[in-house]
Amino acid sequence: MFYTTFIVLLAAINTIYVRADPTPTAPGPGAVFIEGQTCSTSWQVDPSGLWKTMVIDLMTGDNYNMVHLTTVGTVDGTDPSKTTFSYICPQVTPYSAIYFYQLSSPASGNSTWTTRFTITDSTSDVVPPPQSTQPGGASIPWGTGTLVGASTSSSNSTSTSSMPTSGASLASAPSITTSGLPSTDTGVTIFTVTTTPAAGSTTSSTPSANGAVGTVTTFTLVWQTIFTLGFSAFGLAVVF
Repeated sequence: MFYTTFIVLLAAINTIYVRADPTPTAPGPGAVFIEGQTCSTSWQVDPSGLWKTMVIDLMTGDNYNMVHLTTVGTVDGTDPSKTTFSYICPQVTPYSAIYFYQLSSPASGNSTWTTRFTITDSTSDVVPPPQSTQPGGASIPWGTGTLVGASTSSSNSTSTSSMPTSGASLASAPSITTSGLPSTDTGVTIFTVTTTPAAGSTTSSTPSANGAVGTVTTFTLVWQTIFTLGFSAFGLAVVF
């Protein structure tokens, strides 16, 4: 009885958890968008109220190694009156059904994705995806595209451009390296972040907050005083 109740509760919790994330509804399979014209996406809102900041990224690549092309917008993913987003389609290469959107939020550890769609210069200028199966073996065509005139980055990379410097210059900020493990079918990526001091950084000689420098100075003065008093007792003078 206890086991059955536990399974029912677990299923209910899992259902609530899954429903908390917005669900993409478009673009669907076979969708084609033209460069310089309107690109769009739509979704079902997050009923939990967590996704107030929802980031929409244009992606490419396979399901295990997604590549970030650009962030196209940030919206309120909990607002039922705003479930679509449009922008001007960028120039890409190749013209193939290898592009998709990723929806994510700082308030959630989950991401959701649309199906792959095509961006091209005309509906007659479309090439098949270069790969027919995913690295895991699923029969889902894919490829890796790029923005014309722009560089791309893996979705598991970390940028230091937005990191606060706490009054220090960017040149002295610690460098950051990341290593990502291929995700499973859930699309989750695991990161390991390590920090290393930047080259040429120096240690301040000013007293620290814990008073360590002051403690050493006091210790030295005490010993100087002891030696001075000791030698003075014998009529000797000591100069430091």
